[in-house]
Amino acid sequence: MIRVAVLIPCHNEEVAIGRVVHQFRSALPQAVVFVYDNNSTDRTVAEASAAGAVVRSEPLQGKGNVVRRMFADIEADAYILVDGDDTYDATAAPEMLRLLVDGPLDMVTAARISDTAGAYRTGHRTGNVVLTRLVTILFGDRVSDMLSGYRAFSRRFVKSFPALSTGFETETEFTVHALELAMPVGELTAYYKDRPAGSVSKLHTYTDGLRILRTILLLIKEARPFQFFFAGTAVLVLVALVLGIPVVADFMTTGLVPRLPTAMLATALMGLAFLSCTCGFILDSVARGRKEAKRMAYLAIPSIGSADIPWSRHAADAG
Repeated sequence: MIRVAVLIPCHNEEVAIGRVVHQFRSALPQAVVFVYDNNSTDRTVAEASAAGAVVRSEPLQGKGNVVRRMFADIEADAYILVDGDDTYDATAAPEMLRLLVDGPLDMVTAARISDTAGAYRTGHRTGNVVLTRLVTILFGDRVSDMLSGYRAFSRRFVKSFPALSTGFETETEFTVHALELAMPVGELTAYYKDRPAGSVSKLHTYTDGLRILRTILLLIKEARPFQFFFAGTAVLVLVALVLGIPVVADFMTTGLVPRLPTAMLATALMGLAFLSCTCGFILDSVARGRKEAKRMAYLAIPSIGSADIPWSRHAADAG
């Protein structure tokens, strides 16, 4: 029997958390449901406990901090991660788990679909599309909803995940970690609905969007340093040429350099461009070594496919 854990990070979700726990206990009766409270000031803990969840706490504020703690603490073969706001469809969890085990895969993402305007704010939808596209261009086009908070993970993924972010950027880290190491991943669509009345979103469209963009840029620098620094090199070379070509043209015509400060600036920018390119080459070699180390750590953990009981019999036992 494989061990399944449902992980629910939570902050001030007293209106929704009881229903979420009930739904996932019903959808996955063989799983243990964990709620990690993140400094709630309402009755979230009481509601989660009453619904039958194992309740623990993480004092460091932010979803990324909670995810880091959950991944470190909880031992299982398969993990379902979902938000505690009752916006995701619990009935999709068995199919996510089946895909994870039958693959075997390391991550299954629930790509959100919705038929209500309030469930998915325009700014969130647009930002998700733009940020997802940026990541897929650089790391591979295998995930269509990078910011989905509803995912299934193998133990191999969870125990090799670095978990460096502190807030809502953690979903971006999930995606880049899987794509960078070429992990087997899958995706299905799942219904996404409005929050229940009285529940308030903790996601701030612009502030968290900028934090996610910053995380993407940092991950590009760490995982794709040549591309990152080459982009800087290209910009510096372009500016240096724009400034320097007229100076060179004047010198070829008159033999004089009338705009000495401009000439010095263009020379300095070209020097910085070569320095940026050199940094890209050096850090690319370092990144390859780090990637090899991460890959070896990932491979040191048994695949979910080595579990004692295949999913077909596991599902029958659960039914």
